[in-house]
Amino acid sequence: MAEAVAGMNASNAVKIYGDDLDKLDEFANQVIEQIKDVPGIKDVGILRNIGQPEISIMLDEEKMAIYGITKAEAQAVIEMAIGGKTATQKYEGERKFDIRIRYDKEYRKNEEDILMLMIPTITGNRIPLKEVATIRQVTGPAFIYRDNTKRFIGVKFSVRERDLGSTIAEAQRNVNKNIRLPEGYRIGWTGEFENQVRATKRLSQVVPVSLVMIFVLLFIMFNNAKDAGYVLINVPFALIGGILALHLTGINFGISAGVGFIALFGICVQNGVILISEFHKQTILLGNITEAIIRAVEVRTRPVVMTAMMAAIGLFPAAISTGIGSESQKPLAIVIIGGLVTATVFTLLVFPIIYHKALHIRESKKARKQGL
Repeated sequence: MAEAVAGMNASNAVKIYGDDLDKLDEFANQVIEQIKDVPGIKDVGILRNIGQPEISIMLDEEKMAIYGITKAEAQAVIEMAIGGKTATQKYEGERKFDIRIRYDKEYRKNEEDILMLMIPTITGNRIPLKEVATIRQVTGPAFIYRDNTKRFIGVKFSVRERDLGSTIAEAQRNVNKNIRLPEGYRIGWTGEFENQVRATKRLSQVVPVSLVMIFVLLFIMFNNAKDAGYVLINVPFALIGGILALHLTGINFGISAGVGFIALFGICVQNGVILISEFHKQTILLGNITEAIIRAVEVRTRPVVMTAMMAAIGLFPAAISTGIGSESQKPLAIVIIGGLVTATVFTLLVFPIIYHKALHIRESKKARKQGL
């Protein structure tokens, strides 16, 4: 999954895009110097493009003109001698094979042999290649990696013992401050970080919309905005427990934990609806607000606690897991379990007090208005 997201064998990567492979290699080394000492960044390495030794034959056009040799003739001889040149094709049934002409190995086994290749001139004579060319060994590209048709070199790394967001933010500050790329070159950050940024952006859009929709549904259910607002008061209770659970277990916040918080919202809303519905029912039966709230809490304690226990027990194996996939399911489970603990306690102990106080204030305002 990490390879699919990053586009290379790494959890996270810095991709440097450009045309010149030598410059890309130089910029990759600079990036490593800027990020290797950032706390949390581990396993830093480069996905090298350059590293393949090769022989480069450099033709001297002035000497070729003196001897009457065309570049096409020289290149044709070099191609045929070293790599081979297709002369014809052979058919075997439906299969087709190229037949290539190539010098024997004894005539191309080293640089000296290649320099003695005879190149034809326009006068019909032949001269050795060494008269019009030089040979040197260079380090060329072993691979050319592309992303959307653009060449790039990758600096791969992992993030451990620190949250992903702040680690990448610090690394980006170091790179942007100390590395200046020429025109036509750019840097991209990919991998888990890119996925988190994309998911965080989507969550920032979805969560507010979801809360508004929940409020609308609660308003339709209770037929007033105040009770709908009271139900949503439970949401911060769950956030407290989820954050504490992450802090105590030393797990960093991520998308998985964010999804866990969203799941907690639903449980908290459910508990709030259960209690407020019972508050209304008991108020009609008993008439006294205080007695009605106490009775409602007594009646609904078991359903609220059982709901929390079922979810917590079901998620406990995921919360203590260490195998494959635990990095995604463990934060979610820990957030939900921690949030359920505080949400249940606050829902049964604090929420009724808040609701009672709100009703008392509302009744006092009504009494004052009637007195006026």
